[in-house]
Amino acid sequence: MRAFFSAFFRHPSGITGAVLLALVTGLALGAPLLFPVDPWEMVGAPFEPPLSEGLIFGSDTLGRDVAAGIAWGARVSLIIGIASAVSAAGIGVIVGAAAGYFGGLVDDVLMRITELFQTIPGFVLAILLVAILSPGMETVIFSIAVVSWPPLARLTRAEFMSIATRDFVHAARCQGESALAIIIRHILPNAASPIVVATSLTVATAILIESALSFLGLGDPNDMSWGFMVGSARTVIRQAWWTSVFPGLAILLTVVAVNLVGEALNDALNPRISRARGTAGGH
Repeated sequence: MRAFFSAFFRHPSGITGAVLLALVTGLALGAPLLFPVDPWEMVGAPFEPPLSEGLIFGSDTLGRDVAAGIAWGARVSLIIGIASAVSAAGIGVIVGAAAGYFGGLVDDVLMRITELFQTIPGFVLAILLVAILSPGMETVIFSIAVVSWPPLARLTRAEFMSIATRDFVHAARCQGESALAIIIRHILPNAASPIVVATSLTVATAILIESALSFLGLGDPNDMSWGFMVGSARTVIRQAWWTSVFPGLAILLTVVAVNLVGEALNDALNPRISRARGTAGGH
């Protein structure tokens, strides 16, 4: 752990991303304390500019507090982003592990299914799933997970195919360990680093997809989200720019923060990359 944190904090971009992500997380956790009023409630006149009438970021077309919407929307974006990424990783690891370890017919069938999902545009499939199923946070999480697992499955398969040929795996087979025990105890821990990095980057993609779905009116109608705020304000951007600019900046900063943390994790968890960069810097 000491080596991991040392490698992580050697990257200024990773520190910047971690700080931004900590701020967004703190805003999400502190939303009930900072803005106890319901974000859907009208607290002032419509189109109040920022820093007027006690409204930090102004009010929207219906007089709702834009700052409160951003704070409560952070909770929605983080919950959906993390839950979708973890769900996609769960599906991808199971499919990729089975394909990479067993090979043969199992590999062929699972990879053809994976390729089938990859041939369908992910965002279009997410729209279809949300439109068919009842709108809600669970539906959005399910839809994003369905379109996000194939890259994780292919990554897991490649890692398992590489590790499964090593001596310690052959030794475990000779000792009579079951396939499930070998996968969980020997292969998966050694393949975890790239999977963790890919999962962290999937969080950013999930946040973008959720924002796009909410922008189109396909998000949870009971939860305030950044995409909904941008979508509802798109027709008045010239009249009240703050109603869409501030939620858009929240999406941008969060996605950039997650990507910066993911890149730093990649370097910290992959010592070969860290050593190569250190050697290149020395020369």
